[in-house]
Amino acid sequence: MTAPIGLLGGTFDPIHIAHLRTAIQAREQLGLSEVRLMPNHIPPHRATPDSAPEHRLAMTRLAAAATPGLTVDQRELNRTTPSYTVDTLIELRAELGPSQPLCFIMGMDSLCSLDKWHRWQELLDYAHLVVSHRPGWTPDLNPTLAGLYNSHGTQDREALHLVSGGHIFLLDNPELEVSSTQIRDCIRRGNNPQYLLPDAVENYIRQQGLYSGSMV
Repeated sequence: MTAPIGLLGGTFDPIHIAHLRTAIQAREQLGLSEVRLMPNHIPPHRATPDSAPEHRLAMTRLAAAATPGLTVDQRELNRTTPSYTVDTLIELRAELGPSQPLCFIMGMDSLCSLDKWHRWQELLDYAHLVVSHRPGWTPDLNPTLAGLYNSHGTQDREALHLVSGGHIFLLDNPELEVSSTQIRDCIRRGNNPQYLLPDAVENYIRQQGLYSGSMV
């Protein structure tokens, strides 16, 4: 068996504790060899990020440096086109070979809208989908996605090690009610975002004057 590699994408504008706890819990629960944090350049499903790519990359690197098992993959920032997940997975599969298990980590909101993603039917050809959710909460999947989960869902962690992709796994991961929008608004109001993001990231935001606010 080969330990899977986890992949967690996002705008990371800024990266915060909910991102990092999800990555840590996925690595620990599933026995992942690492989790690669992948900042988007042009996210196709949300507004353009507030801060420039180089700032978001720097903040992601600072967060990963303080957390064992997390690394940074900047390939999506190097593109001038939207960061479609299927393109990233195809590229990684070509680099890592057909047998390396990949676990693409997403939130339950993403799974519930997966059929709106670019070439979503192909995602499981290249990776497993690991979905962060609140235990005891039933996903609101439309019939198409419910059928997808019924065909590919598993709660067998070992199954993610035995094949390179094709499963959907619901992670036992209590979600933290923290968002990048909340943090940006906090900073713009001149309030203190301490404990919502790593100290090194907070210091970087302060030093660079990001999000148009001063922190107290």
